[in-house]
Parts: sequence; C-alpha cells; structure tokens
Amino acid sequence: MIKKVIFIFISLLLISCGKDPVPKPYGELRLEYPAPKYQKFENNCAYTFEYSNFANITAAKKPCWYYLNYPKMKAKVFVTYYPIQNDFAEHIKEAEKMVYEHTIKASAIDTKSFEYPEKKVYGNFYELKGQSASNLQFYITDSTKHFVTAYLYFNSRPKPDSLAPAVNYIKNDMKHLLDTFEWKK
Repeated sequence: MIKKVIFIFISLLLISCGKDPVPKPYGELRLEYPAPKYQKFENNCAYTFEYSNFANITAAKKPCWYYLNYPKMKAKVFVTYYPIQNDFAEHIKEAEKMVYEHTIKASAIDTKSFEYPEKKVYGNFYELKGQSASNLQFYITDSTKHFVTAYLYFNSRPKPDSLAPAVNYIKNDMKHLLDTFEWKK
C-alpha cells in the first residue's frame, strides 16, 4: 500500500511539474512598402509635381483640389489650391490653424521651412507627433498668386506605433512632391 501511495505521489509530482504559462504579447505586423517610382502629375491647374506610383490621384470637390490616395495604407493626402487675391495673410493663418488645431492630441509639432527661389516655391512642412488625426501637413506658395496646402489623413484610429511605417513612407513621398513642385508659367 505504501508503495502505491509513493508511486501515485511521485506520478503526480512529475505530471504537475511544468513551466508556468506566460502570456505572449500581441504581434505587430511588419509593414514594408515597395521602393517608390515617381511620375509627373499634369493638370489644368497652376502647378505640377511628381508623386509615387504607389498612390493614385482623384479629383476632389473644387477645381485643382485632389486626393493622393494610398489604398493599401488606407491613407489620403488632401491637396487644395487657392488663388491669392489680396488675402495672402488669411491663407497663411488658415493653414497654420489647421496645423495647430491638432495640438490637443499631438505631443509635438516639428516645423520646417523650405524655399526654392529659382522656382518661386516657398512654404512650411509640419510633422505632428503623437495621436494626431493628421500626421503631416504643408503649404506651398509663390507669395503673390498661388497657395497650395496638403494634409495627410488615415482612415483608421491614430495609433502612432502602428502607423509609423506608413507615415514615414508618405513623408518621403511628400518631401519628393515638395522637391519637384513647380508653378506653371
């Protein structure tokens, strides 16, 4: 009888010994996008630029307003155009208002000014950090006749860590757009 009790006790010890279960963290997707190939955007408007072939362009509500759609990223860059008619200061204020409305959720706003005097292209590029609804924004002007703005929006909740690869990809595309932006004569 004692042998049976010892056998059962040892069997229970062997069966019950094992590693404690450890919860595993949720896995995140590793998002990789193709190297961009750029194409020129021609239109009937006062400007032209190059954009990635990973995006497609559709017309928006008003003339010379467009969406650069990134369907695989569920993202859009909304591009607007305004002719300047003695209202340059108002356009600047409105563009900056659109940026600073996101200060509630943004943890930081990096502003970079740019200028290409040979092309008469001037403006600011804004990168909003944190859980902002719009991560990237810019405005471009020649300061006399034309004013263009652009805002990046995702069709998803703003999760900075999850969206970071897409934001970086589109950020590089937007910088290329700025580098190749030209006013038509």
